[in-house]
Amino acid sequence: MLQRPRRNRSSAVIRSMVEETRLSVNDMLFPLFVMDGKNVSTEIKSMPGIYRYSTDLLLKEIESCVQLGIQSFALFPQVAESKKDSMATESYKKGSLYLESIYEVTKRFPEISLLTDVAMDPYSSDGHDGIVQGGQILNDETLPVLAKMAIAQAQAGSKLIGPSDMMDGRIGYLRESLDDAGFSNVGIMAYTAKYASAFYGPFRDALESAPKFGDKKTYQMNPANRREALIELELDESEGADFLMVKPALAYLDIISLLRENSHLPIAAYNVSGEYAMVKAAAQQGWIDGEKAMLECLLSIKRAGAQVILTYFAKEFAQLKIS
Repeated sequence: MLQRPRRNRSSAVIRSMVEETRLSVNDMLFPLFVMDGKNVSTEIKSMPGIYRYSTDLLLKEIESCVQLGIQSFALFPQVAESKKDSMATESYKKGSLYLESIYEVTKRFPEISLLTDVAMDPYSSDGHDGIVQGGQILNDETLPVLAKMAIAQAQAGSKLIGPSDMMDGRIGYLRESLDDAGFSNVGIMAYTAKYASAFYGPFRDALESAPKFGDKKTYQMNPANRREALIELELDESEGADFLMVKPALAYLDIISLLRENSHLPIAAYNVSGEYAMVKAAAQQGWIDGEKAMLECLLSIKRAGAQVILTYFAKEFAQLKIS
């Protein structure tokens, strides 16, 4: 045999030399949850090792992550039910938990990248990403609410927003609204291919933001569809997105690869709560090696073409100090 592939697997040094994909802490974007209160944190039962933090403890958590080399974070709010309404007015109200947290984080850590979430569901009494009327999710009527939210976040210090709502036309609407308000420097990470997935359950536990009726299938994508992601890609690019995201990641590695092959924009992928929870649950039962499974999952996402990986494993990965 002239070709023996095993020769290039014969030692750790050679395997490292020919390794095609390498993970780095620079690939990671760590999602965090903020809650009301002072000096309090609560573990999310369905996401072992992940906590909601009051703003003061959130700052301490970010500081510990920065010391490990993590430079990118996403922030999501748990909003009290009493502050929710059908128009999500709490999302852009001056002095609200989320806006104050953005301000404190960006003031304390001006060097980091903070992705802020633009969507109605954490603030909506209906639990949906758009305005609800007669059991229908209204698209165009929702866009001004999202714009108010995005501008308020930019005013609080955000330099990168993540519209996660999947309303048609929202990237262009937000780009124009931000520019008109003097925030042309604020980037947009579009949730380009966000699928109606069963893997979001623990995240909705964390925010207590599950829909009060029905589901999100009229605006999130059908998991059966692949080529439809190219339509969303073309729209988001033409409307001014700076990043394109696929969510979830592990069940949609082909979609990550598809977007990477068809766009010159950076591709992000969200290794979502359910994917994290499955690995943690199986590891706790002793059924798999949790650390090795984590690394394999993250490696697969990068190998598929993601340049940015939103993952709850970010801190755990950083603690391994993989160079």
